[in-house]
Amino acid sequence: MTEVTAKVKMETTKGDMLIGLFGNDAPISVENFLSYVKEGFYDGLIFHRVIPGFVIQGGGFYPKMEKKDTKAPIKLETKEGLIHEKGVLSMARTNVRDSGTSQFFVCLEKVPSLDNQYAVFGKLLEGIDTLDEIGATPTTTVGYFADVPKEDIIITKATVIE
Repeated sequence: MTEVTAKVKMETTKGDMLIGLFGNDAPISVENFLSYVKEGFYDGLIFHRVIPGFVIQGGGFYPKMEKKDTKAPIKLETKEGLIHEKGVLSMARTNVRDSGTSQFFVCLEKVPSLDNQYAVFGKLLEGIDTLDEIGATPTTTVGYFADVPKEDIIITKATVIE
């Protein structure tokens, strides 16, 4: 069993989620995520991508798909045995392996095709109902962005829980 070394409470307009982070298994990704949380970076951003049966993604855009500037990308961390299943938190990235910054996704179900391709760094300890509600949100296309929720799902606050 993967050890939870830190916790983050993510409050959204659809409800709250308590995230357990795997600092021993994904130290670079966890440190990166925590640095963004501690700076208040995620407050006011949206979940900008919802794909039913796959993932919800957030951490990079304000409402109206206005991109937020990030820090430099981090190295991709994958570890055998860390799998993408429902409630797992993972680093989003481009097609470039070491391109993860502030964006993350949460799996809506088991997605083995993502294993060892994306950095698993946490899981939901509470808030599966919130995850399911976000995952069921109707989507549209905004500019060249597909799968954008029709209503803004805002991360109102993300805080480290001591």
